[in-house]
Amino acid sequence: MPTSTASNNQSTTQKPRILVVEDDVTLSDQLTELLLSSGYQVKQCFDGQQALDTAVIESFQLILLDLMLPGRDGLSLLQILRNCSSTPVIIVSAKHAEEERVKGLSAGADDYLAKPFNKDELLLRIDAILRRTMKINHREESTQQLDELIADRRQQQVSVGKEVVTVTPTELSLLWTLMQNAGEILSKAFLYQTVLNRRFSQYDRSLDMHFSRVRRKLNDAGWDGSRLQTIHGKGYRIT
Repeated sequence: MPTSTASNNQSTTQKPRILVVEDDVTLSDQLTELLLSSGYQVKQCFDGQQALDTAVIESFQLILLDLMLPGRDGLSLLQILRNCSSTPVIIVSAKHAEEERVKGLSAGADDYLAKPFNKDELLLRIDAILRRTMKINHREESTQQLDELIADRRQQQVSVGKEVVTVTPTELSLLWTLMQNAGEILSKAFLYQTVLNRRFSQYDRSLDMHFSRVRRKLNDAGWDGSRLQTIHGKGYRIT
């Protein structure tokens, strides 16, 4: 089925573009209608390989991604996309087992929402991610530095010396918050509210997955990832 584009009658200037990757045409149309009515621009893809090509060629502020897709499954799509793009991704999938959530977050998703989902919750999660990536107050400090490690919110990137480290918006937000409070132990509850914009649940391992990915990426770039510390029973800190 070909890619389709949806739009409304209002001006689309500066409206965030969202790519909806969902092979269920009815659900895709419902999501599109919901997003359009909330002021977003929307493009639909119904095939995994086509969605990957579209996501790489065109510019989007966020991607809603199903896991079970024809052509290429959502997980492999995300893994390839993360090699060349930091566009925020929310997985929206009927696979709601904890193992699937962990796989999705480990592959680089910024969030994971199981079907069936509450429409208001989806919109809140989208808004939370877009506010982090699109509405940075330019009067605020835009960089944090710890030795050779630099986090730049305006450029939406992290670097170690001259090497750029590809991170997702959620990973950048997590690292920024830790660097802003270097040496301090930040509780999981605080980080869930600050970084993920939702309440902490002891059954939700989202933050652990993001933390592990940031640590591994910094190690790969030559910065000692063990300086991102897990303080069991208390939270996390960077030293």
